[in-house]
Amino acid sequence: MQRAKRSRLNQLACHPRLHCLSQRAVGALPSSAKFVILSHIISFLHEVAMDSDALNTFLAVHRRGGISNAAKFLHRSQPAISRRIALLEQELGVPLFERVAGRTRLSDAGRVLIPYAERAVAAAQDAEQAIRALTKQNAGPVSLAVTGTLADGRLSTIMKRFAKEHPVVTLSLRTATSAEVSDLIRRGEATIGLRYNADPSGDLACEQVLREPLQVVCAPDHPRAGQRVKRLAELVRERWIAFPENRGRREIAAAHVFALFLTRGLGEVEWTAVDSLTAQKRLVEAGFGLALLAKSHLAEELRAGSIATIAVGDLDAHQDIVLVTRSGGFLSAAAERLLESIRRNYAGPDVSTTRKGRKRTPTRKGVARRRLV
Repeated sequence: MQRAKRSRLNQLACHPRLHCLSQRAVGALPSSAKFVILSHIISFLHEVAMDSDALNTFLAVHRRGGISNAAKFLHRSQPAISRRIALLEQELGVPLFERVAGRTRLSDAGRVLIPYAERAVAAAQDAEQAIRALTKQNAGPVSLAVTGTLADGRLSTIMKRFAKEHPVVTLSLRTATSAEVSDLIRRGEATIGLRYNADPSGDLACEQVLREPLQVVCAPDHPRAGQRVKRLAELVRERWIAFPENRGRREIAAAHVFALFLTRGLGEVEWTAVDSLTAQKRLVEAGFGLALLAKSHLAEELRAGSIATIAVGDLDAHQDIVLVTRSGGFLSAAAERLLESIRRNYAGPDVSTTRKGRKRTPTRKGVARRRLV
């Protein structure tokens, strides 16, 4: 048996595709044990009948930080979760978790398994939804994940209209950073995502629905309120308010404001980091600084006159709002209708798409604009 096992591992090691995959997975680590772990997992994924429940349990233990929390999340007993993980580890021939300083964390094998498990569980969910869709065309759950600052009046209008037109569809909303939105879609925990800027990941389909211009805003009593300046250089001495530079946040952070000045050779600017759009607007209203914000974020303040704008002649700043779905993932009829509703409500002259490498034609854009009237 040991000889047959070594022979199988030698065959796997000689396979060029698997060799390439192992290099990506374990990087420059030279340990032969790491290669054996990876070989076992690849063999498991291709030769053993996949149990999506076991993989889902594995992912729950990882995401919830241990057996106890996973048991509560899955509404099962701790012994049942432990047995499920033990059986999966027995099939793989390697441990997936290890205890370090009283905490449960992934082993090397567990880290390799994560992306495969996520795709397998998401595919199983697709299959279940596709079967249900045969009998219930307009029913079922649709989950929407959006970047927090996009959960505004426009989105609430879309959701309200969709809920009215599809009363038997369960529509849910989650807010997150742009990177977290992509992760929720990738794992199948959300059906449709709305975030800033396209995600370069090949397993996601990104469709730009709006390129939104940004504008400089200030307090109504600011000396330049309502005026126009020729160059951004005239505002270099002002204090600026922006989001801190955090992983996954694609709103206008301090680094983006800096870039506008640095590319013009103006050096750095004075700024205050504020991790809340509402707080930023309140500080601008109170005269604590200027901010670079999208007009859609300022509708109420501009109507009330609590915030003013400064037009800047050489400023060309914008942010892309992007729809995200899983490449090749199943979308129910209800999900497709929600996608189309979002497209119509965000439609504009600069709308384009990276979905399947196509661009919208002018005729289609014109139709989308007429529907909004």
